[in-house]
Amino acid sequence: MVVNLPTELLRSFAAIVDAGSMQRATERVFVTQSALSLQMKRLEDLVQISLFNRDGRRLSLTPAGRSMLTHTREILAANDRAVLALNGDTMLGPARIGFVQDFAETLLNGVLAQFSQVDPETPIQVQVGSSAELLDLLQSGQMDVLLCLGTPDDPAAIRTMPMTWLGGGDLCRQDVLPLAVLERPCPFRDAALTALEKAGRPHRIVLETPSLAALRAAVESGLGITCRTTHFMDKVIGARGVLPSLPRIGYVRHVRSDPHPTISRLGKLMLTAAQEL
Repeated sequence: MVVNLPTELLRSFAAIVDAGSMQRATERVFVTQSALSLQMKRLEDLVQISLFNRDGRRLSLTPAGRSMLTHTREILAANDRAVLALNGDTMLGPARIGFVQDFAETLLNGVLAQFSQVDPETPIQVQVGSSAELLDLLQSGQMDVLLCLGTPDDPAAIRTMPMTWLGGGDLCRQDVLPLAVLERPCPFRDAALTALEKAGRPHRIVLETPSLAALRAAVESGLGITCRTTHFMDKVIGARGVLPSLPRIGYVRHVRSDPHPTISRLGKLMLTAAQEL
């Protein structure tokens, strides 16, 4: 008897393998963990063989599961090619984009406005987070294109900018430099603290926040000095000889592998916006 394998079950199966757990896979296929468990039971009933080794909450593929994964990817790829051929350039599902806070404040409005003009039918999901968080989402298949921060030599860096000290110049004359920083992980925070410690410059953190808006308010109000690029604000301190020099930082764009044409267009918009910033 011929067995038909529903693509929704195959997508869930691939999502669990790619995400590493059922819990993380729920964020990708948008069903509950209990529903995923029922789907996998149904799939195993259809093929009449166990696909997973289960050790508590830990899952690993059986030999049959590894073979099934290969066939699953081939079936899903063929399915998606057929849908794309029939629907032309129409994208199934939303475009999922990610920005670190710096870019969300400076670029997001413009990118969304341009994208809505060239592709008004595609919904967009926006995630704002740290570079590490966004890269994790991209690697687990939950993000399509993102702009984040990295080292100047990152192969995906589309431009580099010098870090600079920002804030009121009078604060530099204090015996203990007051600093305003974002919570970890933050490359600007790390660069500032490393530079000050190497120079032996006394300092203290007067504000620590997860919010870029709160950081800007602290600097503009004269509460403390921070380290950022001039795209964050133009209150640059003439710090040569007063504060230690800082490294450069990379503006990094990542696009998922084998992107849909819609995602490629969106990635180009984000590239141009970052280069013209």
